[in-house]
Amino acid sequence: MSTTRSNRSIDARRRRLKVSLAVLSLCFLFTAGLTAYEYLSGRQKALSQQNNAPVNPDITIDDYQKEAAYPFHGEPDPEGALSLLLLGTDQRNTETGRTDTIMILKYHPEKQTMKLASIMRDTYVDIPGHGTNKINAAYALGGPELMRKTISQNFDIQLEHYALVDFSGFSHIADTIAPGGLEVTIEKDLNYQSEGGDTIIDLKEGVQQLDGEELLAYSRFRSDSEGDFGRVERQQKVIALLKEKLLSIEGLWKVPRLIGSIQPYVDSDAGSRIYLEAAKNYFLHPPKKLETIRIPMSDNVWNERKPYPIGLVLNHDREKTREDLDEFFHNQEK
Repeated sequence: MSTTRSNRSIDARRRRLKVSLAVLSLCFLFTAGLTAYEYLSGRQKALSQQNNAPVNPDITIDDYQKEAAYPFHGEPDPEGALSLLLLGTDQRNTETGRTDTIMILKYHPEKQTMKLASIMRDTYVDIPGHGTNKINAAYALGGPELMRKTISQNFDIQLEHYALVDFSGFSHIADTIAPGGLEVTIEKDLNYQSEGGDTIIDLKEGVQQLDGEELLAYSRFRSDSEGDFGRVERQQKVIALLKEKLLSIEGLWKVPRLIGSIQPYVDSDAGSRIYLEAAKNYFLHPPKKLETIRIPMSDNVWNERKPYPIGLVLNHDREKTREDLDEFFHNQEK
């Protein structure tokens, strides 16, 4: 009798195990299918909206000055962080466009830290093989690889990957993360109209719900006394808000679609696998907060005019700048 009961108990456990495995298999297949669908949907929508119209370059650099299109020779971060060079430009389809936005992002899953350093585009630096110039000229002269070398030589920072973001797709990416817009406290009225009327910014002071296009306008505005300094602060503010939105529960399900949406607007040496792995770590080990810094810092920068064609630059004590970045990335505890 006891043997029969024991056999029945074993059979029951086996049936429960089979049912559990079947349910788990269905959940896995559903999740995989949903992930693939979301990824492809995001990519399809991004491709349909992408505008590939050429943009006139903002500078002219003779062909003999440019470097060949060398591959990106990134170096892993010594502390095991994901180290990413973020470059933002409107001139993705031209060879001579400078970068409006230069950022260094370091995310360490185990330490749950995420740090973002914005480098002012007019910062005066040594560009390997090309003398001294504004740092954003490095991209025009040699693409992401020369920018990587420039940052390494001037600031002793190693970068493993790069992502060149086409600003025309930023609004689409932002709308994917936050379809209903993001709540932003605008510090003052921001008004601007370009000469040809192609670009119009009209944002009112106060708490506003901004969609992707408005977020792009907010983060790129620099037509006031603060100039690029204010723009960098707004860019970091928008990134922090998007980061918080992405960490929400509903943000988790948007990751595959987001990666699909980003791809058509981003040139990078890293494949989808690396970004998916980073996204997984991001949700399993979310950063406690986004720490930011702007380089050069306010106590170590001054305007200085250089001979044509360089013009007005942001000069600084380079050793002090290197120390500030080292303190921020390696020693600072907040």
